[in-house]
Amino acid sequence: MVESLRDEPTMRAIEIAQPGGPEVLRLVERPRPVAGTGEVLVRVTASGVNRPDVLQRKGHYPVPAGASDIPGLEIAGVIEGGDAAALAPAGLRLGDRVCALVAGGGYAEYCTAPVGQVLPVPAGFSDIEAAALPENFFTVWSNVFDRGRLAAGEWLLVQGGTSGIGVTAVQLGKAFGARVIATAGSAEKCARCLALGADFAVDYRAEDFSARALEITQGRGVDVVLDMVAGGYVAREVACLADDGRIVLIAVQGGTQSQVDAGLVMRKRLTLTGSTLRARPVAFKSAIAAALRDKVWPLLERRQVQPVIQQVFDAAQAAQAHAAMEEGRHVGKLMLRWA
Repeated sequence: MVESLRDEPTMRAIEIAQPGGPEVLRLVERPRPVAGTGEVLVRVTASGVNRPDVLQRKGHYPVPAGASDIPGLEIAGVIEGGDAAALAPAGLRLGDRVCALVAGGGYAEYCTAPVGQVLPVPAGFSDIEAAALPENFFTVWSNVFDRGRLAAGEWLLVQGGTSGIGVTAVQLGKAFGARVIATAGSAEKCARCLALGADFAVDYRAEDFSARALEITQGRGVDVVLDMVAGGYVAREVACLADDGRIVLIAVQGGTQSQVDAGLVMRKRLTLTGSTLRARPVAFKSAIAAALRDKVWPLLERRQVQPVIQQVFDAAQAAQAHAAMEEGRHVGKLMLRWA
């Protein structure tokens, strides 16, 4: 049953009743958001499900100041309103099909987004496919190519190669001329990584990824590591980095505490960096969007790179989608569909 509000335009949304398991997600009616200066209002047709949504649901990922408490960081749909003065300079119009990165509010029938974080749906893409793009592609571009400075001919090690982030990193790394090693937790998932274009795939449950990376690179080591684990992984990544190598941390699923050989860091001139994206300013995210539109959108429209979607749930099944995310059996993305 959808809880009802009256006397103002409303929408269906998924809210977090209280911190807890997937069952705390509930379908409610909320007031429709109003676009502010520099924003558009999107009628949402599809929303992506991401691990930060799970962390928020559990109470471990505070909402940035000013952002909606409704979970959801990526959407696709149709522009239905917004700041007219900002639309035209961005090449956008009312009625355009778009996707967007948002700081919250994506699990709803309407969502506002800064104009700079809005991108056209790639030609030939469905709304479900388009909604699967923003969170992963913004994250990978910012961390692998901007912070990690991955260059053609270098070796990229992707931890968790079958996650939404992982399948994006594997494909973009290959598209821009890198050689890619991906890790995954089963032989079946390793096969999926290879099918996506990875040069090598390592079952981290059966092999030491660090030793295997050194073997693959004939002792040279990898140039960039995209790490969603942290914890005990970091020391092993330091050991398998090439001279001047870079580790980029984007999550801490293995814990926030790591120990490294500082002498090895100095002798190999290594860089250990990382970032989170949600709380970064609009100008920063808009710059990423511009780079994606210029360099990656043409690859998407040629289907040289594309999202991998495991399952689509009706929005009212958000709890089931979160349960599937936590089971970890999926490859690529889990999505919500708004009728």
